[in-house]
Amino acid sequence: MKQVAFGEENRDLSPREQLLRPMIDAIAQTMDLYGANYSFGQLYGIMFFEDRPMTLEEMKNVMNMSKSNMSYGVRSLMASKMVTKLEEKRERKDLYAVETDFFETFKNFFGMKLQREIDVMRQALDVVIPELEGLVHAVDTPEEERQFCLKDLEKLEHAVQYYDWLQQFVDELGEENYFVDKRRS
Repeated sequence: MKQVAFGEENRDLSPREQLLRPMIDAIAQTMDLYGANYSFGQLYGIMFFEDRPMTLEEMKNVMNMSKSNMSYGVRSLMASKMVTKLEEKRERKDLYAVETDFFETFKNFFGMKLQREIDVMRQALDVVIPELEGLVHAVDTPEEERQFCLKDLEKLEHAVQYYDWLQQFVDELGEENYFVDKRRS
């Protein structure tokens, strides 16, 4: 795809490229909704429709970004497995390819985000629940405080059930054929 200047008229774009601009913008907006940088969403969208691996230099030229920002963006997309670095090179430059399977992208991106949430919350739950139980059983805990702790423990037990369910979902999401029946043949 030639130079893309979002929000401006660019006469160098082909009719196809002009038509794809709203789609690329929608991909970027969607990724932004889920915490990914909007510019990196644009990059993903551009690479998605490019249909060939790209070098950092090519991406930099298309996006009008500095090489350091582009490198950071590519690393970010690689961390969520939306982009992969290929073994082959073009003119001694690294090549990057985009994951074009939206089901796979969903699994990778959301699986990673949800696992992070689970890990953070479980770590806190593992610390707080025993401490609250200790307060409930301590002889010097005032009765009103004990009742508050019991209510808090009830809420946290519900959270434990939720995170057990969420972990099961993430584990199943990571299975190879999770989306097999949902994809069109």
